[in-house]
Amino acid sequence: MGIIERIKEIEAEMARTQKNKATEYHLGQLKAKIAKLRTQLLEPPKGSSGGGDGFEVTKFGHGRVALIGFPSVGKSTLLTMLTGTHSEAASYEFTTLTCIPGIIHYNDTKIQLLDLPGIIEGASEGKGRGRQVIAVAKSSDLVLMVLDASKSEGHRQILTKELEAVGLRLNKRPPQIYFKKKKTGGISFNSTLPLTHVDEKLCYQILHEYKIHNAEVLFREDATVDDLIDVIEGNRKYIKCVYVYNKIDVIGIDDVDKLARQPNSVVISCNLKLNLDRLLSKMWEEMGLVRVYTKPQGQQPDFSDPVVLSAV
Repeated sequence: MGIIERIKEIEAEMARTQKNKATEYHLGQLKAKIAKLRTQLLEPPKGSSGGGDGFEVTKFGHGRVALIGFPSVGKSTLLTMLTGTHSEAASYEFTTLTCIPGIIHYNDTKIQLLDLPGIIEGASEGKGRGRQVIAVAKSSDLVLMVLDASKSEGHRQILTKELEAVGLRLNKRPPQIYFKKKKTGGISFNSTLPLTHVDEKLCYQILHEYKIHNAEVLFREDATVDDLIDVIEGNRKYIKCVYVYNKIDVIGIDDVDKLARQPNSVVISCNLKLNLDRLLSKMWEEMGLVRVYTKPQGQQPDFSDPVVLSAV
């Protein structure tokens, strides 16, 4: 049985299992098994040199932003609008087949914008060019999830699920859990506050699933089982994401207002060039870039070429 089949089998078992106090330990173990299998799925095949048919894009500028979304939602048009770089756009799906970079000049800084091929459901399992697209997203400072405002809200959930399946955590911060493997001494479990989602027995079972028998675990917040697994895995990427709803010119004003009020969301229309300035200011705000203008001694400050620092 392949890794994908095993993952689906465990997911089916989790769906069948009732969630209550008696089954929480069993569900915790199943979640740990799925996390281990997903990590194996991302590893290159044994015997390969590690090289693959990924997207070779050199990092340039003061930050990198990746455009992610389903096919034909307007990613290529948005890249052309913001950077002037031509990315082929057409009325059929999968017009973009590779990664096309462009540069946004904004507030005296250069921000690299990457137009990636559209990803489909099952991308985390390798469908389409999903793995390569997600690998580039992991190396970005910000993800712009481009969505079609006229389509159902389900697209956002599907994309978020695909990205979370490969270890990307959107608009979340790392859990306040201290974890360190030791050579001897068994497992030391402590917390600085009462825990409602995880207890000592569940923590031991999850560590046992990873064949860890000597470790120090300290909870500094009321974290969940998923948070504990993320810390043990240690390969999660916490990244900011802005949800960009394109094609607002084809829906009613009430729907536009509803989408615009959602957190981390911006509504735009590439066709009518609406609200692109708000999108740029939101990108700037989320990336947390700071400009420092240097002043040579005895001279006027140089306002043409700032030193750009990031908040992280």
